[in-house]
Amino acid sequence: MATAPKIAIVADWLTNMGGAEEVVLALAEAFPRAPIYTSTYVPQNMPRFAKYDVRTTYLQNLPGPLKKLHKLMPILRVRAFRALDLSEFDIIISSSSAEAKQVRKTREGQVHLCYCHTPIRYYWSHYKEYKKDPGFGVLNPLIRLGMPLFVPSQRNADYRAAQAVDVFIANSAECQKRIEKYYHRKSTVIHPPVNVARFVPARERGDHYVTVGRQVPYKRYDLVVQACSQLGVPLWVFGNGPEHDKLVTLAGPTVQFRTNRHTDASDEQLEAALNNARGFIYAAEEDFGIVQAEALAAGAPVIAYGKAGTLDIVQDGETGVLFHEQTVEAITAAIAHAQTSTFFPSKLNRTARRFDKSLFITKIRKIVESNR
Repeated sequence: MATAPKIAIVADWLTNMGGAEEVVLALAEAFPRAPIYTSTYVPQNMPRFAKYDVRTTYLQNLPGPLKKLHKLMPILRVRAFRALDLSEFDIIISSSSAEAKQVRKTREGQVHLCYCHTPIRYYWSHYKEYKKDPGFGVLNPLIRLGMPLFVPSQRNADYRAAQAVDVFIANSAECQKRIEKYYHRKSTVIHPPVNVARFVPARERGDHYVTVGRQVPYKRYDLVVQACSQLGVPLWVFGNGPEHDKLVTLAGPTVQFRTNRHTDASDEQLEAALNNARGFIYAAEEDFGIVQAEALAAGAPVIAYGKAGTLDIVQDGETGVLFHEQTVEAITAAIAHAQTSTFFPSKLNRTARRFDKSLFITKIRKIVESNR
C-alpha cells in the first residue's frame, strides 16, 4: 500500500473570518493531519481554528502595532512565505489571493497546488481602483504615492511565483479568466465550500433585507445603505470595518446595524436573519462571494451586481435580480423589481446545494490524489 503523502496548507493570513478562511477550514477538514501555515494569526478572532495545528511566519513576532498593519507589508509577506521550510511535505496546498503562493518547493517531487481566489487584485485586475481608494483611511495619500514605486516589482514577483505552481484551482469562472490573462496558466474551477446544512429557510419571510461583509470601500455597502434608505425598506447590516462610521451617517431610519465597528454578530444571529429575510443585497464585484450562496441556502433571493463571481451563483429572474451598474438608482430599481417577483425559499435552497462543502472536499481530494 502506498504511503499517504504529507500535506501542508498555506493561507495568506488568519486574522478575521471571511470566505477565504472558510476555504482554509474546509481544506483542513479534507486533510486533518495537515498543518496550516500562515503569515499572521489572531487566535481570539478565529476560534474555529483552535483544534488545528496553525504555524506562523516570523511576522507573528513583530510588535503588536506593526503586526496589526500586516496588509501594508506585502513585500515582507513575500519574504516570510519564501523563508518557510516545507521540505518535509509532499504536497503543498496554498489558499491565496495574496502572497501565500510564494512558498517554495525545496526538493524533487514536491507538488504545489494553488487554490486561487484571484490573482492579487491590487496588482492586476483592480490596480486603478485600489490606487484611487486603497482603503487605509488617513494613510491613503501615502499608499497612493508608494503604489507606482513598489507595484511593478511586486507584480513581477507574483508572476514568477505563479509560474512555479504545478496546479491552479480557480474559485470561479471569472477567476479562471484572470489566471489565464495575468499568469498565462490554465486552471480548474472548484467553487468555494458552503455549509448549506446550517441554514433552514423559513417558508413565511420577514420584511427585512440583509447585507453582510467586511465594510471596506470596494464592497460598496454605501450604495446598499443609501438605496434602502431612499426606498424606506428595512435593511439589517452585519459586519464591520473602516467604512462603518461612514455607513452609519448615510443610513436612514429603516437601516439597522446589527454590529458595531468593533464586534461581529454570532453565526446564529446571521443565520436567523438570513433564514427569514425577504432578500439579500450585495453591490460588490466579487471574485466569488460565498455569502451570496449562503443567502440562497437560507431561502433569500439575491439582489446583486451582475458581474464576476456573482454570475456563477445567481440566475437573473430565477434565484434573484441582477443590476448592472454600481449606482443607488440601479439598486433601487432592482429591489423594486424583486418586490414584484415570486421566489420559493425551498427552490433557492436546492440551487445552493451545488456549492455544498461536501462536494468541495470530494473534488479537492480527487485533485490531490491525481497529483500525488
